[in-house]
Amino acid sequence: MSELLTHDEYSAIASALEFPQAAFINGKYQAGTGNTLTTTNPASGNTICDIAACNANDVDLAVSKAREAFDQGEWSSMHPSDRKEVLIRLCKLITRNRRELAVMESLDSGKPVRDCELIDLPETIQTIKWHAEACDKIYDQCAPTGDDAVAMIVREPIGVVAAILPWNFPLLMLAWKIAPALAAGNSVIVKPAEQTSLTALRVAELAMEAGIPRGVLQVLPGEGAAVGEPLGMHMDVDMISFTGSTETGRRFLRYAADSNLKKVVLECGGKNPAVVLDDAEDLDLVAEHIVTAAFWNMGENCSATSRLIVHEAVKKPLLERIIARARDWKTGDPLDPANHLGALIDQAHCQKVNAYLQDKAGAKVLLGGKADDRFVEPTILDDVAKSSKHAREEIFGPVLSVITVSSQEQAIELANDTDYGLTASVFSANGKRALRAARAIRAGTVTVNCYGEGDSSTPFGGYKQSGFGGRDNGVHAHDQYTEVKTIWIDLSDAASGDTVA
Repeated sequence: MSELLTHDEYSAIASALEFPQAAFINGKYQAGTGNTLTTTNPASGNTICDIAACNANDVDLAVSKAREAFDQGEWSSMHPSDRKEVLIRLCKLITRNRRELAVMESLDSGKPVRDCELIDLPETIQTIKWHAEACDKIYDQCAPTGDDAVAMIVREPIGVVAAILPWNFPLLMLAWKIAPALAAGNSVIVKPAEQTSLTALRVAELAMEAGIPRGVLQVLPGEGAAVGEPLGMHMDVDMISFTGSTETGRRFLRYAADSNLKKVVLECGGKNPAVVLDDAEDLDLVAEHIVTAAFWNMGENCSATSRLIVHEAVKKPLLERIIARARDWKTGDPLDPANHLGALIDQAHCQKVNAYLQDKAGAKVLLGGKADDRFVEPTILDDVAKSSKHAREEIFGPVLSVITVSSQEQAIELANDTDYGLTASVFSANGKRALRAARAIRAGTVTVNCYGEGDSSTPFGGYKQSGFGGRDNGVHAHDQYTEVKTIWIDLSDAASGDTVA
């Protein structure tokens, strides 16, 4: 784990950074033919740089280069052990440049640099390394056919993959997409969120240095209509992997239906519950997990705990501990490692979150409740009605809604009373009771007596409107970037019907 630097040291790194200002196509930076994309520091409002963004013409060029690279086979047909070595070299280069990337990520997204250093960069490296190591360790299969045939079930790379990234975890979501896709042998075109293009472009440059061939990893900055839609509609893109809002995810399903029926994997929104039962013990630890779950990354997290469903028997002492711990989370300059909370991504999103704080729908403010054009205080709302927008809509900010229950059955019913099903948490001292609750909650990841998303080895994705088509992380992610082929070999003697000796 990296040791944190001082505020002055991070500021010095920031002042010396050179920012990429063009797309990365076919192994080099080159200006896109779209409108200029201005990248802004969310914490200050200052312009970081202008990027020559892309449009449909650049999409066509990138797809043609991706297809050419795939068909030539330098990467797609490379021995899995050799692909592994290239990806391991990429991990080493990211490690060598981790401070530069952490500061760039913080400036571009408003994320606290402490999170970039201690969480995002280590997990980015671990994700790429995990899939690199999986390259030459995942076996294909033979079917139980009997003596007169051999049936091989083999994985083959799917082809040209477009990865559409969100702005809340630019580096980590980049790794979640490109690591399994590249490990499987695909060519990948990355469309970063228009607010946060910088680190994806820098990683593409490092990937070339590591030995990934031209055209195999390309990055097209630009707006959704200019780059995302053309990728979704492109007849020569074989797969879309998207993380972002449910509304935008629906569009990619429509694009697939209206084009070549390309494979689509969606990881979308969440309205995630933490269920605290009446026998939960060590409430200090419970409070620590819930504060992290609700306010980490300013609540701009699809797996954030935004609903605390708590039994009335433990509500009062638990809320006292949550409020006390949340007050220790300082908000301010993201480059100051003393701050746990940085700026929200942009003014429009701040205004959206602030609208929920202004119209509380009868809820009581226990903590926070204030916002400006850049920062939102960590906020706890009590007495939230289960039918209110605070209990049902994804706010995507540091807002925790508290709902009181009197039984486990009521808690589970409320946990499932949502259009989403991404993550959930259960807190109980009784292991069987906690496991039954975890099985009853309809969500892709349910943690017991903790908050988390699993790790590189465990699949991540959701039920209902939280996901579609597959999972990030683990072997499940590796498999979804492949096609499964059956090769049937007949060993029988067609003339006599005898098995060939």
